[in-house]
Amino acid sequence: VTPALSLLPDVHRGLPFPGSPTRAALVSGSYLYYHYGCDGVDDRGWGCGYRTLQTLCSWLTGAGAGPGGCPQPVPTLLAIQQALVEMGDKPPAFAGSRDWIGTVEAGLCLDHFFGVPCKIVHSPRGRGLEEQVGALYAHFQEGGGPVMLGGDADSSSKGLLGVCSVPTGHHLLVLDPHYYRGAGGLGREGMQAAGWVRWQGLASFDPVSFYNLCLPQFRRNAGEGDGAGEN
Repeated sequence: VTPALSLLPDVHRGLPFPGSPTRAALVSGSYLYYHYGCDGVDDRGWGCGYRTLQTLCSWLTGAGAGPGGCPQPVPTLLAIQQALVEMGDKPPAFAGSRDWIGTVEAGLCLDHFFGVPCKIVHSPRGRGLEEQVGALYAHFQEGGGPVMLGGDADSSSKGLLGVCSVPTGHHLLVLDPHYYRGAGGLGREGMQAAGWVRWQGLASFDPVSFYNLCLPQFRRNAGEGDGAGEN
């Protein structure tokens, strides 16, 4: 399991919307921000998918997800690799390697560790993410947690914490795992100022990349705190 770390929770809190939104939905509940090097492992260049997966796991842990209703800890990078080997998805040499993972592997691990199935939504090259805005609104409005975003030309894994619409278009709330420093680091305001958590317009995503979304199919119970649209 991941050792006790001073990870920052809910780093998007207080981040202004990009203009005056006509509609918005944000993640419900609490998560921890996992990023490069946060546990002392230097995973720069290969660990962004693992870190985004760990952020998703932290939300599930806080929401009480787990087999038989027994909450599970957030797995380490090595535990994730070992699980994929055990499942037969990866060869034995994968454990302890610097090979990356994507949304499909993340979905397998969320099912393995937490018993939570995932929906993988595919956006073909050249189509962008416009067609997935409705699915993201539904996910967050229904009490869903962070979403993992991956692609090919844009191969940098990212977390998604919300969606909003302003008169000029749609924006996604991106949590970027590529920040490198010990746990805690800049603090919430510093992370926001540096753009590690940010609103990103759909037009700024790579138009030639395909994208996959991994949406964990677990919902917090109604009345457990923060609702969709709160910031």
